[in-house]
Amino acid sequence: METEGGITVRRALDLPGLRGGLPEVLTCAERLDRTVRWVHAGEAPNIPALLKGGELLLTTGLGLGSRPADQRAFVRKLADRGIAALVVELGPRFSRLPAAIVDAARTAGLPLVQLHREVPFVAVTEEIHTEIVNGHYALLQRAEEVHRRCTQAVLGGGGVPQVLGILADFAANPVFLETPDGRLLLAAGSGTAPAGADPLQVWEGLRGARAAREAPPADAVLVEVPGGGHGTGSVRARLVLLAVSGPLVAVHRMAAERAAGILAVVLMQARQEEEVAARGRGDFLTDLAEGRIAPEDAPAQAGVLGFRPVVMRLAPESAPAGSWALLARAVTEELSAVGAPVLVGVRPVEGRVPLLLALRPGTTRAVLADRVAAALRAGAVRAGLERAGDRTPVVVVVGAAGGWTAAGAGLRHAAEASTAAQGLGERPWHDARRLDIDLLLWRLRDHPDLASFVGRAIGPLLEHDRTSRPALLPTLEAYVAHAGRKAEAARELHLNRQTLYNRLARIGELLGTDLDDPQSVLALSLALRARRHTR
Repeated sequence: METEGGITVRRALDLPGLRGGLPEVLTCAERLDRTVRWVHAGEAPNIPALLKGGELLLTTGLGLGSRPADQRAFVRKLADRGIAALVVELGPRFSRLPAAIVDAARTAGLPLVQLHREVPFVAVTEEIHTEIVNGHYALLQRAEEVHRRCTQAVLGGGGVPQVLGILADFAANPVFLETPDGRLLLAAGSGTAPAGADPLQVWEGLRGARAAREAPPADAVLVEVPGGGHGTGSVRARLVLLAVSGPLVAVHRMAAERAAGILAVVLMQARQEEEVAARGRGDFLTDLAEGRIAPEDAPAQAGVLGFRPVVMRLAPESAPAGSWALLARAVTEELSAVGAPVLVGVRPVEGRVPLLLALRPGTTRAVLADRVAAALRAGAVRAGLERAGDRTPVVVVVGAAGGWTAAGAGLRHAAEASTAAQGLGERPWHDARRLDIDLLLWRLRDHPDLASFVGRAIGPLLEHDRTSRPALLPTLEAYVAHAGRKAEAARELHLNRQTLYNRLARIGELLGTDLDDPQSVLALSLALRARRHTR
């Protein structure tokens, strides 16, 4: 029952009331799928003026007139009013319908039906109206089911992407959330859509055509998301459903209207318009990192080429509860000064800000990484997530440069490395290529053998530092960091060489190892790195 809140003429003729009248379709049998919005019975000559369109008109023909000219004019007026069909009961007035009526109906494209048996019009009206009301109720139930699912998604911690996804699956067509001026915020595709029906590519086609018409296609569904204000503030966003995989019907509009109400609450509570767009980009970058987007499809979705991955990870205690939009805006504005195309997203669940940055030919990777890291930290400061000069809350990890084929793996590597890099020494940024050992140890963090290895390698030293002074662990860390170069370790620790030698000797005694042995130094280096993940 996918009509605009009614039933078809064909269905009405198949109901017991009219079927008992032995209906015969005289004209326009191909138009019996017209929607019957209501049923009206009457015999007055002026009845066309009382109709609004979509009615099934029942009559015995008393108001049709006796002259062919009057009969043709009457039928034309009914057709002009847009009624669904004309049903004439044969009897005292007509034993058969005059040719003038039949010809006029055929010319006007109006379905004309004659009944060969008498039927009670009251019973027919009641029966069809009941069917129409039941149809309305069925549509309402389906739309309310979408509303219920959207509500559950939001209450379960979901947001705008989840609501759009539910609506897209229900309509089996792509759904878009746009600003009042037509800028795309977020797109969702149907899980049942055919392969290749990418919503972002669909949107690009729509946006390209919008320059000429400034509105979605006529067969689209457009629903405003209220903003609660007045004037320009009365509309916060717009839902657009496009008929790509199949037609859109009344129930889809009803479901979109209910989803728009939920979106209005979500957007007004969190002021999420910018965050929605950033989360959408974050979802794209995550899908790319996890291999759900093919390299050949990535340029069309991102719209820019030649990116390399960068990930900023926030410490758990500093992850923003409601300032992701502010963070995304601040980071984007700071990065604009870098002078390279950039795609910034946010991933609130993981506490990450992933981005892809275009590396222009001839650009020095380290110089650009310094500028990007500075811009990211400045954005975090503006968003209130880091104090100027305090680099504890965020870690910036820069991945390797490469094309789209390598971008997904590079993003995934940088994202994991940003987690493994938590607790490393203060640096403007970390090179993901030099974090492979830390990443491997982080992946083994829950394995009991790793904790046992740390205990065997440096356990006595840790126990010493808990009860005695001076602490010797910093000495070992500096010695290992400088690959056994004692002079450089002494300078970092601000110790004279003899004091350093004495401390290293004491460390060797506690651990029962030779600190001049490269294999021993390698084992101690691994143990110190692993300790960050096993504490």
